[in-house]
Amino acid sequence: MPAPKKYSDELRERATRMALDGIAAEGQRMAVIRRVASQLDVHPEALRTWVKRAEIDAGTAPGRTSDDAARIAELEREVRELRRANEILKTASASFAAAELDRKTK
Repeated sequence: MPAPKKYSDELRERATRMALDGIAAEGQRMAVIRRVASQLDVHPEALRTWVKRAEIDAGTAPGRTSDDAARIAELEREVRELRRANEILKTASASFAAAELDRKTK
C-alpha cells in the first residue's frame, strides 16, 4: 500500500499552476519555484518535481508522459501475468504428457 499523500491534489495543482505562470512571466525557474514553495508551505523539491511532470505532460519538455508511464506499467503487469500463466500451462502439459507415456507402456 502506498504511503499517504502529504499534499492534497488541489494544493499540487495550484502550486504547479502558480509556478508555471511565474516561470513564464519571470523566466527564473528556481527562484520562482522557491518563492511559490515558501508561499504555499511546500517543499521546493516537491514543487520542482510537480512542475517538471506538468511540463512533460504538456509536451514542453522531453520525457515520458504520465499516461504513457501508466500504460507501460499496466502492460508490464499483464506480461508478467501471461508469462506466469504460460509457465503453469507448460508444466501442466509436460505433466500430462509424462502421464500419457506412463499409461501407454503399461
